[in-house]
Amino acid sequence: MDLNRSVGEGKIGLGKDREFLFSDAHFRVIREFVTENTGIVLTDVKKDMVYGRLSKYIRKNFEGNFDLFCETLSRGDDKAADFLINAITTNLTSFFRENHHFQYLASHILPELCGSKQGDKRIRIWSAGCSTGEEPYSIAITLRENIPDIDEWDVKILATDLDANVVKHASHGIYDIDRISGIPRERQQRWFDRGRGDNEGFVRIHRSVREMITFKRLNLLHSWPMKGYFDIIFCRNVVIYFDKSTQADLFARYADILQPSGYLLIGHSETLYKVSDRFSSLGNTIYKKINAL
Repeated sequence: MDLNRSVGEGKIGLGKDREFLFSDAHFRVIREFVTENTGIVLTDVKKDMVYGRLSKYIRKNFEGNFDLFCETLSRGDDKAADFLINAITTNLTSFFRENHHFQYLASHILPELCGSKQGDKRIRIWSAGCSTGEEPYSIAITLRENIPDIDEWDVKILATDLDANVVKHASHGIYDIDRISGIPRERQQRWFDRGRGDNEGFVRIHRSVREMITFKRLNLLHSWPMKGYFDIIFCRNVVIYFDKSTQADLFARYADILQPSGYLLIGHSETLYKVSDRFSSLGNTIYKKINAL
């Protein structure tokens, strides 16, 4: 980022709904930082969204001055950087979102794995971009419902996200009761413990489900500390924010860390077409790794 030029250059008016000056130069600095550190590409139409997510923080910590914020960001201030990354990454999710993936997991993938892994009874799954935890908990519930002797298996689910705040939230496994309103009552009663007293109106994921998952903060564009291979990777509604080159690199790394014939599940608006040739499509944004000859 080049902050030798004036950050306030090209200052446009505050705008009808803006309390503070947020110029094109401010947006450029923030956009370049976000792209360099997360791979997310912020187009011009996202300028108002960025202002909306940052303005309260700028008011409280920088007296409403985006110049000071951008200068602090350029000096490598960790707090400013963490806030920006957490504010920009979106975390829209729900339990059993895109339910066809969990149905396919139950009806096809798990029977295959349970048949091929009777020797070591070892299953590894990665939820990459886990947000507030609904996805990995949905995976764990699906496993518990469809592997009768699961407690005799070595099953681990890694759940990672760039946003430290949502990772912390997810690790607690506590949700507003309204978050499970769309889940069948029998499933609610089996896997969600209702709060009482001061905790009324909240639910917590059953301990047997929580213990299957390890939550960690991870930037997908940086090095990965994991050792060993995964049988399944969920990376849904994440790469939509990346350019094609970044997507290609990421899917190549996924292929490298997947077991032969491992599975990759991506979001409904995402595709591997002309991005990666290392997976075969099974339909409904479900892919299987193509084994090298």
